[in-house]
Amino acid sequence: MSTIAWSWTYFWTVWFFVIYSDNLTKVRLFFMFLNTLTPKFYVALTGTSSLISGLILIFEWWYFRKYGTSFIEQVSVSHLRPLLGGVDNSSPTNSNSSNGDADSNRQSVSECKVWRNPLNLFRGAEYNRYTWVTGREPLTYYDMNLSAQDHQTFFTCDSDHLRPADAIMQKAWRERNPQARISAAHESLELEDCATASILLAEEEATTIVEAEKLFKQALKTGEGCYRRSQQLQHHGAQYEAQHRRDTNVLVYIKRRLAMCSRKLGRTREAVKMLRDLMKEFPLLSMFNIHENLLESLLELQNYADVQAVLAKYDDISLPKSATICYTAALLKARAVSDKFSPEAASRRGLSTAEMNAVEAIHRAVEFNPHVPKYLLEMKSLILPPEHILKRGDSEAIAYAFFHLQHWKRVEGALNLLHCTWEGTFRMIPYPLEKGHLFYPYPICTETADRELLPMFHEVSVYPKKELPFFILFTAGLCSFTAMLALLTHQFPELMGVFAKAVRACSALFWPCFSWVLMTHFTYFI
Repeated sequence: MSTIAWSWTYFWTVWFFVIYSDNLTKVRLFFMFLNTLTPKFYVALTGTSSLISGLILIFEWWYFRKYGTSFIEQVSVSHLRPLLGGVDNSSPTNSNSSNGDADSNRQSVSECKVWRNPLNLFRGAEYNRYTWVTGREPLTYYDMNLSAQDHQTFFTCDSDHLRPADAIMQKAWRERNPQARISAAHESLELEDCATASILLAEEEATTIVEAEKLFKQALKTGEGCYRRSQQLQHHGAQYEAQHRRDTNVLVYIKRRLAMCSRKLGRTREAVKMLRDLMKEFPLLSMFNIHENLLESLLELQNYADVQAVLAKYDDISLPKSATICYTAALLKARAVSDKFSPEAASRRGLSTAEMNAVEAIHRAVEFNPHVPKYLLEMKSLILPPEHILKRGDSEAIAYAFFHLQHWKRVEGALNLLHCTWEGTFRMIPYPLEKGHLFYPYPICTETADRELLPMFHEVSVYPKKELPFFILFTAGLCSFTAMLALLTHQFPELMGVFAKAVRACSALFWPCFSWVLMTHFTYFI
């Protein structure tokens, strides 16, 4: 021990003997007072302690659910630690931290952008049928409100008031009541052929995919005519340019939904051709993520060479990633080795180069969206995907697994390889988990956005999982222990009184030795 440590030991030793020699009379009087206490006092004491610890537990739990951390731990780290001389070298200055918090908030808002689901279902033919059978609403008001905003953005323009049918549809897209929208669409079609009116009826009134396809074909004829006329006039002014943009969006939407109808009706090759032609005709509209529809259709055909060609084009660092891109790349890598993969053999001989590539691809995919494996491995039940998804969120995982689970099952051993390797991803990500490894840090706002997008009956998957802090567990144990003592003291007052006196006597006997050992170790670590 150093000289300072010996000095501290000597100081505490002298202080201990001075206090115990000068206040010996006070100590005796204190013990005489304790001997006069009745069992009712111990019942009241333990009951009050149990009540106080229970209130602290309730407050700690509420604070943890709201802010994700323990209040006592936060106070001890933020306020008590600096007073005791503890300094966190990694913490920035106040100005830097405030700027960092602002930047992180702005980053969270930008990262939590909600995207239109590329494979969203038809409301009338699929979502409504689910409601008729189960009595549950698969779509939330927040999700449907986002769809209403999309419809107003893509299917309307400032010149709609010049045509009565378009003016009616402009009001129809703002209607909240589905029957009012459908009635307005029929009213618009009575005046003249209107592509957007046929789109609304195909999406919400048609009860089968066949009916929806018929209405979309009707909309295609009208939409192509409007597109050709607006294409000739697009350079005549801002009004015509906005109208051409609207007609382009309408035409792309119709052709995409027709391809999805063909895919759902089993005409997958026809769907692939329509999607390829659409991507060639409108190559700049990558924001619609039409390639994800193409990937799913090619996987259904088991045309893995073309899938790899599409991935080579869109799995680029400059483009926003998605679960479809990352997990499809992992599936192709796993397909090369999964049929012969065995965890026991791999542990004995080590991983080959191909197996290592497959494992790294799975780790990459899991880090991008950690919610997907539980759905692919059927550890968590699937629901109908929402109309909008949050990338890297539970909503995206549901949308991916809903359409791609069959493709993973078709590749022999792929799910087994995923089962053996996916949890290893979390050991590779540096602590804390929000730092990230291969991608930008995982956004903290995904849980809140997913709870808005997904229905109430679904248990939202959360990552990283919040672990209970030590102080909550400690307070829960303390509350339970004091409650048990209060109950025993109330039931057996005489026995617990004897037990309390015995504990008091033992503490009076061993406390000097315990304090000496405690002070010695404390000064040693100083």
